[in-house]
Amino acid sequence: MYDWNDLRVFLAVAREGSTLAASKVLKVNQTTAARRLEALETDLKLKLFERGQSGSRLTEAGQDLLAEAEKVERAAEALASRAAAHQRGLAGSIRVTASEAVANMVLIPAVAEFRRLYPEVTIELAITDDALSIEDGEADVALRAGGKLPDSDLVARKLSEITFGLYCSRSYADAHGAPTRPEELKKHSLIGPDGPRIARLPGYAFMLEHGGEAEIRCRANTLTSLQSAIRAGLGIGPMATTIAEPDPDLVRCIIPEGAYINLWLLTRADLKDVPRIRAFIDFAGPFIHTMSKDYEARARNASRRKAQAASPQPETT
Repeated sequence: MYDWNDLRVFLAVAREGSTLAASKVLKVNQTTAARRLEALETDLKLKLFERGQSGSRLTEAGQDLLAEAEKVERAAEALASRAAAHQRGLAGSIRVTASEAVANMVLIPAVAEFRRLYPEVTIELAITDDALSIEDGEADVALRAGGKLPDSDLVARKLSEITFGLYCSRSYADAHGAPTRPEELKKHSLIGPDGPRIARLPGYAFMLEHGGEAEIRCRANTLTSLQSAIRAGLGIGPMATTIAEPDPDLVRCIIPEGAYINLWLLTRADLKDVPRIRAFIDFAGPFIHTMSKDYEARARNASRRKAQAASPQPETT
């Protein structure tokens, strides 16, 4: 069996062209480099180099083995890197949960950037609209949208506020008009909630209260299905302005006062100082906050463009 240090000399001589140049790169004397190369050839029972006054040239066998030797080198470097990461506590896995809408908007982009910085950390995504229990170990970190958090021992970081409004599709507005006052909701078709979690979305209580006896055309149990139902022209429903305003197929109806939720990053107290989890929280928090601000700016710009497009243009003579 060959020695890894002998293989390192083989790679260095192949790259530098001589044992003298290789010895300088490896910071050993030339005699040691030559001895290790001979030991490798003995172990492999192959001649790897043709040696001459101008240096060392790979034989056919040496050329053939070079790519395999480079694979061994990469594997050794990966092993060393992962071992070092474990020593720093920056290796292993983190189970992160979020709803589908939140994951698609901000979590997955954050994970992609985090993995570039910490390639030894594996992120396990648990994408579900059910609130997995961090206390019971169903997830290590949660990105959760909601109002005031219930009392618990969880460590929470508020990242941003998400405003909601009532929207309909452009096709629905063309056919039925878009209500701009609460009392007009009674004359329109509404998309109702299916289940208590979706019913707590900002804007739903306002819409159902003022909609009174309005027809419920369909019901949605997730934010993504709700968005699809609105876009399909099935009626009016609440949607985050950061999602709806940039969508050219959606028309804003009403923005109820106080219709917003907070975006929280949560973990357990006993996990917050685990190095890999601390690294994720310290990275993801500012990253997602910045992304949220960017979405808000896009929503404002899109809203202004829609308003300008809808306003009558002065006649030219």
